[in-house]
Amino acid sequence: MNNELGAPLLEMRHISKDFFGNEVLSDITFSLERGEILGLVGENGAGKSTLMKILFGMDEIHQTGGYGGSVHIDGNEVDFTSPIDALASGIGMVHQEFSLLPDSTATENILLNREPLKHTLVSELFGERMNTLDRESMEKIAQGAIDKLGVPLDGRMLVSEMPVGYKQFTEIARELSKEATTEMEEGLRLLVLDEPTAVLSEQEAESLLKAMRTLSSEGIAIIFISHRLQEIIDVCDTIMVMRDGRIIKTVPSKGVKVTDIAHWMVGRQVDAAKRNTRTFNYEDSEVVLSIRNLWVDMPGETVRNVSLDVHDGEILGIGGMAGQGKLGIPNGVMGLFPSGGQVVFRGETLPLNQPRALLDAGIAFVSEDRRGVGLLLDESLEWNITFTAMQVQNKFLKRHLNGLVSFRDQQAIEEETRKYVQQLEIRCVSTRQNARELSGGNQQKVCLAKAFAVHPKLLFVSEPTRGIDIGAKSLVLDALRRYNQESGTTIVMISSELEELRSVCDRIAIINDGKVFGILPATSDSAKFGLMMVGQEVQEP
Repeated sequence: MNNELGAPLLEMRHISKDFFGNEVLSDITFSLERGEILGLVGENGAGKSTLMKILFGMDEIHQTGGYGGSVHIDGNEVDFTSPIDALASGIGMVHQEFSLLPDSTATENILLNREPLKHTLVSELFGERMNTLDRESMEKIAQGAIDKLGVPLDGRMLVSEMPVGYKQFTEIARELSKEATTEMEEGLRLLVLDEPTAVLSEQEAESLLKAMRTLSSEGIAIIFISHRLQEIIDVCDTIMVMRDGRIIKTVPSKGVKVTDIAHWMVGRQVDAAKRNTRTFNYEDSEVVLSIRNLWVDMPGETVRNVSLDVHDGEILGIGGMAGQGKLGIPNGVMGLFPSGGQVVFRGETLPLNQPRALLDAGIAFVSEDRRGVGLLLDESLEWNITFTAMQVQNKFLKRHLNGLVSFRDQQAIEEETRKYVQQLEIRCVSTRQNARELSGGNQQKVCLAKAFAVHPKLLFVSEPTRGIDIGAKSLVLDALRRYNQESGTTIVMISSELEELRSVCDRIAIINDGKVFGILPATSDSAKFGLMMVGQEVQEP
């Protein structure tokens, strides 16, 4: 490829795109210089991921009529017909959802389909098909990519045994490793990161931001998509804001405030962490859920001896550092991972390791793993939102012949789905659209709607706003508050974001080393929670 003198590394000119008549991108024009970090922000459904799919030559774009406008690399127009073309031009992309082989190691995933081979005597006699994997070279290349990230990821660890943050680092290391192989003719020059920190703890996210700065200093340009707006300000040179398929603002990051970006994104003032000032009366509220000596065998999580009481009607927050056990608690109680101990709900001891028993008792769970656990990806929104209620509670069914025959009540299903699409502002073409086709944030809203539809007595909500933009985050947190107040449903909310917990919850329990280290009112100073997270005792009020 001949470089046009003085041309930017990337230019996208007058890009437009529609899906079956629904316009999702309109007249998008921007450029990116070598070594520049561009922060791309916007609400879910603003068009960010679609724009990056065009850049990366994804099949989804070509199979739906292509796009308008042009893409230029080093001043030369390109037309990537597949991601292979983009890779050959030095463009790498880490997608929002993982694409890893769970039963393979980090190294094997990093070098998947690009493994260096070693000639043997057998291959000399019978041909290259008899070559063996050069394990030593694989480990060297993978470790080099991991070292660039500056994280303690063991290349020999199985993906199935990794905490979610390490899976994200494995995805990123795979892209970084490509410049050490022959896949990229030009070497890695542009890296697209689509919500890479959404599943990371604060420490892990800081490690990634540091690695991004290092890559930038080496001349690698980065397009960084994130809903964590402070990270955008901290690491990016330029911020580009999209709304409804258009570029609203492109500004240098210096001097920009989070509230500025939020306003540009949604076109209104937003405060997702607005404090809930209600006072919960514990004297008049009985303990509805009692957990004693809970242990959970969940990879990447430490739950060794959790004892916790939850009061009827409260919103209890659970926080703590990554891997200390906060995510393991709901997964263990709900029977998604092997667990032991005792769980008493409304005076009844519930059997562990039996998910159906918890659902029958009136306990629901919104998992942090929306694609792996929360959704039927290839089914409609209608089916996703109503299926659990239909299966467990026999809702949305018409009975005939004294109950011997049941049919789905399609009208009731449609009405229920439309209600939650409206309440949670789920952006979709119709209620019959497949869940897989929605953006990540809208998929998360569907998970919430599914839980609301069963009208649980107690609801575990794990990372409810992960991957959701600031406007939708405010809406989801308000929905949880409202649901708690209107229905009286007890909510246990697990989150990696302390301020999010403080904005919604009545009390917050901090988990450290697999146990409840302490519980404080949500109105307590945030510094006290920070001390508890690192194992320091604080004086309770």
